[in-house]
Amino acid sequence: MAKLDFYFDYRSPYAYLAQTQVRSLGAEIAWRPFEILQLMDKVGNVPTSITCKPKGAYLGRDLMRWVGLYKVPFQQHPQSDQIDARRLLRATLAAEELGQADAAVRAIFNAYWGQGLPLSTPADVVAVLSAAGVSASGLLERIDAAELDTALDAGTDAAVARGVFGAPTMYVGDEMFFGNDRFDFVRASLGAAA
Repeated sequence: MAKLDFYFDYRSPYAYLAQTQVRSLGAEIAWRPFEILQLMDKVGNVPTSITCKPKGAYLGRDLMRWVGLYKVPFQQHPQSDQIDARRLLRATLAAEELGQADAAVRAIFNAYWGQGLPLSTPADVVAVLSAAGVSASGLLERIDAAELDTALDAGTDAAVARGVFGAPTMYVGDEMFFGNDRFDFVRASLGAAA
């Protein structure tokens, strides 16, 4: 089975959209969470969808086109300003330790962009994980562990070193694909790698 690295931050709506489709490629997926603002600062990327109002307006309409094409639920999270994005990413690392990263990624993305479920406290995050079958003794404490914060920083640095500049970014071998709209190319690359 061909392998695919999927770099993401839960704050990216395009990463949400891409993860709703990437499993259909039949590849072995390695989920690579990174802290997007930290990464963008390190590589000199600017969130132009925020700084350029016409681009931001366009992307709002474009997102809804993709939502309609993929037929997935979508909404702006009503508490996005109260969510510790690093906690969500650390929760993914904790789930990976349990061999359940895929279930965690699906559940957290759905909670954030699909359903707008509560995610502002550690208990909220663990409830989302538990509902997806991701559970372990001490998980509530683990998602805020300092060593997972260090691991997240290391994952962000590794993404920078690999050439990632935003989310979603996918790699098949050394071939990089940026964006939700690159699946035809990803599929072809996976076919060549198999």
